[in-house]
Formats: sequence, C-alpha cells, structure tokens
Amino acid sequence: MSDTYAPSMGRLKALTGLFLPRDSFASLLAARDVGELAKVLESTTYSSDVTHAMETYSDAAALEVAINRHFVTVSRLAYEAAPFAGRQVIAAYLKWWDIENILAIIGAKAYGRLLSESGISLVSDRQTPAAVAAGMMTIDDLRGLLAQSNVEAVVHQLSKFGYGITLMEHLDTFLREKNLFPMAHALEKNYYAELSKQCIFFQGDEWVVREFIAEDIDMKNILTLLKGKESGLTLDALTSLFIDNGKLKVKQLQDLAGLKDVESIVPALPPAYDLVSAIPTYKEEGSLVAFDIALRKQHVIHSLGRMRVYPMSLAGLFHFLLLARTEREDLRKIIYGKVYQISSAKVLKELVLS
Repeated sequence: MSDTYAPSMGRLKALTGLFLPRDSFASLLAARDVGELAKVLESTTYSSDVTHAMETYSDAAALEVAINRHFVTVSRLAYEAAPFAGRQVIAAYLKWWDIENILAIIGAKAYGRLLSESGISLVSDRQTPAAVAAGMMTIDDLRGLLAQSNVEAVVHQLSKFGYGITLMEHLDTFLREKNLFPMAHALEKNYYAELSKQCIFFQGDEWVVREFIAEDIDMKNILTLLKGKESGLTLDALTSLFIDNGKLKVKQLQDLAGLKDVESIVPALPPAYDLVSAIPTYKEEGSLVAFDIALRKQHVIHSLGRMRVYPMSLAGLFHFLLLARTEREDLRKIIYGKVYQISSAKVLKELVLS
C-alpha cells in the first residue's frame, strides 16, 4: 500500500477530539429544552462555537450556526490534510454545501420567506467560509445572492460559480409553475456526475469511496422510486428522475417501479437495502420518512465501517468527513426535536451515532 495518505491520517488522528464522545448524545437527548441543550454543548468541543454564535443569534438559530461553524472547521481541516491525489474528489464531495445554501436562498426568494445569514449553512470560525473546503462560494458570495431581488437575479448571479447554466435550463419552468423541484434535481444530478468523475483510481484503493458514492446514489434513487410510486408518476416520468452511476441500474429500478405499490417494492429491493422493518411504521404513519431514516442509517453505518478498514487511503479521509457530516445531522435532529417537542425516544431512533 502506498504511503501517500500516511501524513494526512496522522494529522486527522490528532483531531479526533473534535468529535463528540458517543455517550454525550444521552446527555443531549436528556436536555429539557434548547437552553439546556446549549449548556450541554458548551461543555463539549463545541464550546467556543456556541459562545461565538450566541453573540449574534439566540435559541435554536444560535445552535444551528454553532454546529455549522464546527462542521466547516472540521471539513476544512480534512481538505487541508489531504494529499494532492485526494483534494479534487474531496472538494467535489463538499459541494453539497453550496447546493444546500443555493436552494435555501432560492426558496426564500421564491416564496417570500425571510432568510438571514443564520439561515445559511456556511459559517466558519472566522464568520467566513473555507471556500476550498466547503464548495466554491464564500460568505460574501452568499450575501451577494441574498441581496438579489428575485429568483431570476439569483440564477444569473450564480453563472460565475458554475451553477447558473444548470439552473437556467429550468428557470422558465420555475417562473411558470413556481416549482423548485426541477432546479433542485438538476443540481443534484450534476453534483453526482461530477463527484463520480472526480473519484478516479490513483493508488488502487479508491474503490471504497467509489462504492460509497454509488451507494449514496442508490439511496437517492430508492427514495425517488418510493416517492414516485406513492405519487402515481408514470414509468417514463420516474425514469427521468433517476441519477446515473449508482450500483442499481436503471433497468433494475424500472422493474421495481413496475410492482404494485410501495409495500411490494420494499421487500423486492436488493439485500443490501433491507427496509422491511420500516414497513409497519410506514403503514401506521402513512409517511415514507421511516424508509428514509432506515436507509440513511444503513448507508452511513455500513460506509463508516468499511472506510475504517482502509485508514491509509482516500477512504480514511472520507471516514472523517462522513463522521463530521453525520454528527452535524444528528445534532440538528436533537435541536429541532427540542424545538418541536418531539419525544427523546423518537429522536433517538433517528440518530446514527448515538
């Protein structure tokens, strides 16, 4: 095995203290409200992030900004630790951060919602983003988008970041139908196409990350399949929504789409995507959320376990990045569980890292 990644992993090993210990999630879940949750986080590695965020924001918004600052800091460290061979694919992976911000801003402009900088994900420890570590856009770029008067102006502004052309193709449809889905889907398809392209073989063990990307695409396609089936989409309409480069080929997805309903499709999925245990919750709640949660948990836990086996490789860096992303998502679930008074037992079932 090449020692290309040895210095990188040495640097990241020294940073494992940036992550929360697993037993800390019990304390977070036990917090009575957002205020108590903030106090618990202040006793962890998030302390300075929470303190800094509370200088400007309050309540859940402050905690959201704090965990986003922490995530961007950790992501930047992973990017900076990467050897040349891995930097392009890490940068491509982290562009989901750009997409999250772009869609938040376009959604605000489209539906007349107020969106301050606290609603933007990209906040770093210096109140400026690490552009190379979290997409192409800086905090000033995002402020520039917020300053635009409408969706059309935002799309034109995005042309200099490589997103405008993709969005422009769907702008007329949006202006006519006020439906953001075609724009969001186009960004997502382009994202995965570029990510798959950037993940090339350099020292031979990049296959672990290639598998992760392909399975990430499968997860998206399975959820699209279930949503499309429940919504009564035609086979042609559903097929147009599938993303290329997954392990499940379009023909397999089309065959599954030909089955009667969601409850028929789930048992017919490949063994790697076993969602049968979520069927009772789906039937009880009448929502696909149970499948979404089960699929994401399976995917992340499986991916983290496999990446851990190949530490001196690109997979080692992705293990660090995926752990950071998952911790952020788990913390957001806990925060908004407190805001909307969802029981700790229910939130716990959705967490991956607890």
